[in-house]
Amino acid sequence: MPRLSDTMEDGVVVSWLKQVGDSVARGDILAEIETDKALMELEAYDDGVLEQILAEAGSRVPIGETIALLGDGSGSATASKPAPVATPTAPESDAPVSATTGNDGAQTDSAPSVDRPTASNGRRPKSSPLARRIAVELGVDIATVTGTGPGGRITKQDIESAARAAGSAPMQAAAQPATAQPTAPAAAPAPASADYDEIPLTRIQEVSAKRLAESKQQAPHIYLTSAIDVTDLLTFRVQINATLEAAGKGKVSVNDLLVKAVASTLRTDPSCNVTFAGDKLLRHKGIHLGIAVATPAGLLVPVIRDADRKSVSEIAAESRDKAERSRDRKLRADEMGGGTFTISNLGMFGIEQFTAVINPPESAILAVGAAQDELRLDGDTVVARKILRVTLSADHRAIDGAVAASFLQQFKALLEHPLRIIA
Repeated sequence: MPRLSDTMEDGVVVSWLKQVGDSVARGDILAEIETDKALMELEAYDDGVLEQILAEAGSRVPIGETIALLGDGSGSATASKPAPVATPTAPESDAPVSATTGNDGAQTDSAPSVDRPTASNGRRPKSSPLARRIAVELGVDIATVTGTGPGGRITKQDIESAARAAGSAPMQAAAQPATAQPTAPAAAPAPASADYDEIPLTRIQEVSAKRLAESKQQAPHIYLTSAIDVTDLLTFRVQINATLEAAGKGKVSVNDLLVKAVASTLRTDPSCNVTFAGDKLLRHKGIHLGIAVATPAGLLVPVIRDADRKSVSEIAAESRDKAERSRDRKLRADEMGGGTFTISNLGMFGIEQFTAVINPPESAILAVGAAQDELRLDGDTVVARKILRVTLSADHRAIDGAVAASFLQQFKALLEHPLRIIA
């Protein structure tokens, strides 16, 4: 299992595109791998014959573990044996990590050895190091557990399910010293009743849950909301689309105009285009805007790089393409990395206003609601106007309230005078 993204710790084998016995040329696509960011293609590094598949479709495998064997077709290819490791902690994974040597000669550490239990028939049940460690902590006899992993392997989830069924409680591995930092809160226990369905999280959902929890715990969020009159903006959009349609080009959405307006505001005042870095702020020179996209696998955030340098129509075309490929899980990892500011729009669901959690390491995210008809005074006359509410979530360590307010003030001025957006 190669590292296919900068934050990847393990990957899920979604499907094999080559089968045992197939000839393989270097560069051929062997399998589809789900990482914490995207569905990616695994290419063959050498020519040969696929002799064995060790990780079946659906298996989650840590980086560095052998998932298949490529040989000359004689069946002589073998996986490397695990190397001994002295470290006392096991990797957070459901499968054993073997010390394998790749094309560059680099070797990855294997999991520490944990005594394998023996079943009553004298055979050792297949289980991962993590599963064995969890079994010890939960007081579960692993020999009595039925594995649901590939080839009947016992996984962490199998142990936890057995513990819940037996009413076991986790045992503390070691007492924490009085000066130790508090640990993260444990997951809520499963209800006593079995009247529920277990829905495993996708890798993306797991990573999102971890990152968003860290964001709320570590970044002191402040929230500022602005009500913006977008009546003229919506009229302006109709005019733009008529021109683009006449030229045979694709239309632009309200969100495309918002993206361009955010980029233009950050170009004028980059105070919110920053990252908090302990004793300093990193003010980014590039304006790379993330656009939150809901997919069946979870929330993905493709990035429009250098959005301030692109026209509204260019932003529209790129946004459509990346949104479609996000839903199909075909985005590359580099197309979702390096964002400096994120926009999350729930207006299409009729949501008038909401707050969003900052996407670290960024320091701000703009939540956009739906434009609503509201009555406003125009002199002595009551008129109906389209009002859009946006809420800026900002990391108060990096962005003061006055700085955030100034950003929203400039952003509002652009939207209420839409010709300035494309100036």
